[in-house]
Amino acid sequence: MTTISELQHTTGTIVLAGAGKMGGAMLTGWLAGGLAPERVVVIEPMPSAEITAVVAKGVRLNPTTSAPAEVVITAVKPQMFAEAGPALKPWVGDATLVLSIMAGTTIASLQNTLGGAVVRAMPNTPAAIGRGITVAVPAANVSAAQRALTDALLRATGAVEWVDDEALMDAVTAVSGSGPAYVFLLAEELARAGVAAGLPEALATTLARATVSGAGELLRQSELPSATLRQNVTSPGGTTAAALSVLMAADGFQPLLTKAVAAATARSKELAK
Repeated sequence: MTTISELQHTTGTIVLAGAGKMGGAMLTGWLAGGLAPERVVVIEPMPSAEITAVVAKGVRLNPTTSAPAEVVITAVKPQMFAEAGPALKPWVGDATLVLSIMAGTTIASLQNTLGGAVVRAMPNTPAAIGRGITVAVPAANVSAAQRALTDALLRATGAVEWVDDEALMDAVTAVSGSGPAYVFLLAEELARAGVAAGLPEALATTLARATVSGAGELLRQSELPSATLRQNVTSPGGTTAAALSVLMAADGFQPLLTKAVAAATARSKELAK
């Protein structure tokens, strides 16, 4: 397993194109892990106050000159890549690692636009607190050293899983990339249901947020399957069983979530076109 400490032993320039929430979270993790700020170039037309602040530490922001870098990370919106990609080309040489975290953007598209050795990755927003999960797939010309460097860059914001089949990335996007939104929606709707049952709105919101986050932490720390954790809460004939009889009905939560993930997967495939 690689760690962020590996970044301390690299010497080339790391270019981050796009420093929004995800790109900014990655940059924060790299710097916290000991990456020298002067090695980082950020290309961001509308930098946040947080990005402007790290410039004072040595990070270079929107330089007017460019040369092939060791790593180029593309963290722009996928719809903007057609415009932003050619402008990044001068930063990419034959030996440059190109790490993309753009949804629906294929390895072939990245190779055609930028060249280099491409790794396509899909992180998610808990990366902002170091609790993200990222799935990565490398192109055939990515070396073992470049894969290790990619792993270190991505582990700055959480766990990393590697796959060899790029076709899996659309479903990955639908499950883990978009998945935090489903959980946040659960908290929203649980609070709304509490209000409908008679709770004050503030109390319902507090209970829903704490329940969702606490259950998530229990799931993270426990070695038990999620089904077992669910069963541990459910007494036969009790209140939880009554609720689950609705959620686990033929038209309940499972088919609805399957439909939602299928819609997100299909949209990821559309973006690739």
